[in-house]
Amino acid sequence: MAHITRKRFLQTLSTGATLSALPGIIRAQQAPSANVTGANSKLNIAGIGIGGMGASNLNAVTNKGHTIFALCDIDINLARPTRGKYPNAKFYKDYREMLSAEPGIDGVVIATPDHTHAVIAAAAMKAGKHAFVQKPLCHDVFECRELMHIAAEKRVVTQMGIQGHALPGHYLIREWMAAGAIGELLGIDAWCDLSYYPWGHASWSPCVGLKPVEKMPVPDVLDWDKFIGPADFRDYHRAYHPGSWRAWWDFGNGMMGDRGAHTLDVVFELLDRRMPIAVDATSCGNNPDTHPVSAVITFTFARPDIKLTWYEGTRAPRPVELPDDRSLPAEGGIILNGSEGKIIAGVYGDSPRIVPEARMQSFIRPEQTLPRPRGGIEGDWLEAITEGRQACAGFDYSARLTEFTLLGNIAKRADTRLVWDEAAIRFTNVGTANNWIKCFRRPGWEL
Repeated sequence: MAHITRKRFLQTLSTGATLSALPGIIRAQQAPSANVTGANSKLNIAGIGIGGMGASNLNAVTNKGHTIFALCDIDINLARPTRGKYPNAKFYKDYREMLSAEPGIDGVVIATPDHTHAVIAAAAMKAGKHAFVQKPLCHDVFECRELMHIAAEKRVVTQMGIQGHALPGHYLIREWMAAGAIGELLGIDAWCDLSYYPWGHASWSPCVGLKPVEKMPVPDVLDWDKFIGPADFRDYHRAYHPGSWRAWWDFGNGMMGDRGAHTLDVVFELLDRRMPIAVDATSCGNNPDTHPVSAVITFTFARPDIKLTWYEGTRAPRPVELPDDRSLPAEGGIILNGSEGKIIAGVYGDSPRIVPEARMQSFIRPEQTLPRPRGGIEGDWLEAITEGRQACAGFDYSARLTEFTLLGNIAKRADTRLVWDEAAIRFTNVGTANNWIKCFRRPGWEL
């Protein structure tokens, strides 16, 4: 952890402070200096990781009238449909080569596996490029702190791909809570009832949650070394790629990072963007290599003195106030427990509803007080670049949200209660848990 000094930490964060108490970093984040083009200009955007969500993000870019200038992926097969859609974009297999060879790039959209997000984003920002990174922003706490620092230093426009932060429900919930919709907030339940079991989505044996021993040849279309990136090297296996890497600690953040980045977004705002003072987890199916089958994680906060409970691979308890003919949101959501009612919303903070129903019917909705982003999460980032402002979920915010979820992941892995010292960047009661604050990095893949 020597790279993160106390001096650097205090330059970007003060213990328990909200972002409004950090004028230095906010000034940098609100005044981008790189590649400000003007509101009517077309941007040259590069895609790194162009299958799946990357393809969707690039489609949103073109819908806003901007140019897909270059493409990069380590898997030729997965990249083929997107390459066919943008035949004028030059294709690369190494993002470092692309950044060096294409000075005309204004911004990059990064949608690679979780463990490579930070190293690619850091390289792009250091090259003066604006950066849009799919959630979760980082793979460990060290990366969160570093990306927040680099973004402020380079004064580029940044955004994490959390769709809900650009949707109405996120802002309605915050306005309703400020208006006393459910009285005093007493506690929060949140959940994602999905699971990555069986680990690696594998239907073959042996693959029972540990690294598979079966030998498989690396497909000709895949650059396996670049897929591994900063992680400790292991032989190729279909259990890792394509599509199943999220189940493995070395590559993915599991449901806590995957869905937690969405579902806990508005929760983090309601908690004034504060970090917990302790995180307690009970996990089912723990092993050294993969995320557990399920877990219950409790975050405790000093201010306000409440608890947040995250249910993963299972569902939060059904509120007794919920009518029999109504179900909890599919796959995941939040329950805000108040002294005078509850607010229930979906994965993205969508479709918020007060229970009991009588409370919903009598509630007088407040006037809109929070500005709404325009054009979705990608559109807000693109507009921010051309307008010379910061985006709604820039790294000054999203790095902290990601760190918040990562503390839950570490507790899930430790399967015990951890006491967190935010200023010292360490757990004070279980020393071994500090080994997961900064993951192993292969030489040549430093930030």
